[in-house]
Amino acid sequence: MKKVFNIEINVGENLERSLRQLKKKIEREGVIRDMKRVVYHEPATQKRRKRLMRAIKNNFMRNPEAYLNKK
Repeated sequence: MKKVFNIEINVGENLERSLRQLKKKIEREGVIRDMKRVVYHEPATQKRRKRLMRAIKNNFMRNPEAYLNKK
């Protein structure tokens, strides 16, 4: 699985801004997460638990009112 990222930088543009854009793209694509998975073995139960926790967090970020208004 090879991912290619292209960000064009013009001579007059800010380099720090371009680096931030690249970091965001890499983070959104999950490149770092995939690299960490390859480095060490993770049992299937931990993979499922992480996937579940990530789903819960993403749901909360999309609709926090649903969680905060429960009583």
